[in-house]
Amino acid sequence: MAVRNEWFFGRGALAREGWESVVDASIGGWRHAGLRVAALDGEAELPAGDVERITIPLSGSFRVDHDGTTTALDGRESVFDGPTDVLYTGSGRGLVIRGAGRVAVAEAPASAGKPSRRVARDEVPVEVRGAGRDTRQVHNFGTPEALDAESFIVCEVITPGGNWSSHPAHKHDERRPGHETRLEEIYYFEAAPARYGDEPGGVPEDADAFGTFATYSSAAGEIDTHALVRTGDIALVPYGYHGPAAAAPEYDLYYLNVMAGPDPERIWRACDDPRQSWIRSRWARQAPDPRLPCLPAAAGAARPGATGYGARR
Repeated sequence: MAVRNEWFFGRGALAREGWESVVDASIGGWRHAGLRVAALDGEAELPAGDVERITIPLSGSFRVDHDGTTTALDGRESVFDGPTDVLYTGSGRGLVIRGAGRVAVAEAPASAGKPSRRVARDEVPVEVRGAGRDTRQVHNFGTPEALDAESFIVCEVITPGGNWSSHPAHKHDERRPGHETRLEEIYYFEAAPARYGDEPGGVPEDADAFGTFATYSSAAGEIDTHALVRTGDIALVPYGYHGPAAAAPEYDLYYLNVMAGPDPERIWRACDDPRQSWIRSRWARQAPDPRLPCLPAAAGAARPGATGYGARR
């Protein structure tokens, strides 16, 4: 039997070297996808190595020294304020992040030295995905169609109060060319009082905002995560079916996904739990949740996302 929630880590449980959370190969059974999260008021330095990175402002704005230059990342007040500027740096580059706020750095082993690139917020492909109570908003800044990276696939998802995402449950733990690729996956969560719709608010700022997240076993291995998820929590998915990630009606839910794996193709292919795949057929008969998209006023209308990434986030 799997140990319940052995792949779930509450905020700070993975703290190391000044970072609030560090996911890397020092975690037993974990090899490919990496993530660092910090509440920063000053600077954080990451050395050059065989690793590619995406720097993602969660709240606040930052300046990043890299490649002999400095890139400004115009951030956001919170993860629920639409997309942000992000910075991709290929392998062999060190960087220094300066600023105040919360910042995430997605990582994966790499050696090709892809060129660094700032992706401005108005370049980020934004999708409104699903329908009805399965509607969510996806920022596809680190998917194969949007970014020339070597190893990882990175995006973020906003799920309004009362909605479900990562649904139907799905897996990507076998190599079956054309059907499924092997990818570890990181979920980094934040939750906040609901702000979407015609009557946002009504929840005190000090409320205990949460969502839920689940994983369960597949032929590739035993896993059993059934957790209330709050800001700063991390769930790892080395294998197995995962989903749903559900937002309580009173709270909005955010998660950052980082995926990487051993297969040579940088592509995301997944298989639904066959007992749940029928759910997709209902979406064609339902309208998307009208609360989405949520974008900053200056960002304009939703921009089409990369459909090749699939509809399972």
